Amino acid sequence: MIKKVFKVLFVLALLALLAGSLYFLVQRNQQPPEQFETEPVVRGSVIKKAVATGSIVPRKEVTIKSRVSGVVEKLHVQAGEVIDRSALIAKITVVPDAVTLNSAQARFETARISASNAELEFNRRRKLYRENLISKDEYEKYRFDFDIKREEQESSRSNLALIRDGGSGESGTVSNEIRSTVAGTVLDVPIKQGETVTETNNFNDGTTIASIADMTDMIFTGTVDESEVGRIEEGMALKISIGAIEDEFFDGVLEFISPKGVKTDGAVQFEIRAAMITDSGSTIRAGYSANADIVLDSREDVLTLDERALRFSDDGVFVLEQVGEQEFARQAVTTGLSDGIRIEIVDGLGEGAIIRVP
Repeated sequence: MIKKVFKVLFVLALLALLAGSLYFLVQRNQQPPEQFETEPVVRGSVIKKAVATGSIVPRKEVTIKSRVSGVVEKLHVQAGEVIDRSALIAKITVVPDAVTLNSAQARFETARISASNAELEFNRRRKLYRENLISKDEYEKYRFDFDIKREEQESSRSNLALIRDGGSGESGTVSNEIRSTVAGTVLDVPIKQGETVTETNNFNDGTTIASIADMTDMIFTGTVDESEVGRIEEGMALKISIGAIEDEFFDGVLEFISPKGVKTDGAVQFEIRAAMITDSGSTIRAGYSANADIVLDSREDVLTLDERALRFSDDGVFVLEQVGEQEFARQAVTTGLSDGIRIEIVDGLGEGAIIRVP
């Protein structure tokens, strides 16, 4: 009796093992159901554009340099101020070279003595001329010599003042007073009071005292890739977005495309510049990073579809259009402009058609 029970249990266990193995094999070989989604054909706009990265800068920015060497005595402006042309920016205390100063003083003393002696001689000859004791030619010679010596004295005096003080005080423009050459906003004053500055000359750019720009005329400057530069041209419209100003776009017009590219990180980039239309109330500062969308082509109020829904074969482009609850039929289509995400449907589908998307 016990043997029969063990035989029955063994047979049942064997059958259960066979059934489990069969179920495992069936489940393993069964293909998972295909996953898909649908996308309707809707009306909209398709805009094909090239993207340029860059920054916002003033069109006109001027750096003011020092014309004399010395120490900054006082600064009269600071960054952010709006100044007029010829406004006083800084005053420089001139520190002259000892040898040059000594030489200038010696020349002035020599010229002063010569002028004094020429004046004495001229006064004597003038008295003799008035008494008709010398000719007019001789009198004119001494007068001319006195004029020359007096001019040399004034010239050496001015030269001494320029070397010692940085200005003659008589020419109307004192060179140790640094003044703005343009009107605008002070962007930067890189020096501080008490610092030493060097003059601008043929061998040295000189110390920058301040940077001044017209902040009412801003431009976008950036770069585009060589794959896109052939499709853009001057006069195209731009949409400029500034990273520091959210949810606002500025219009622009492309003004310049560099004729020469620069290789950067293995890719050739071409510089572009565009005028900005800044009629909004937003404050735009120099140096803001920005992106510009250059509109290459556009279609308004056309049928559009997600580009992922397109399928390709030897005989053309087609989609799978829904014709029933779980039924889809192949439908050939004619496409138009694409922005890389959505594409224009020229023919083959109507508005509202449901298309299968992988």
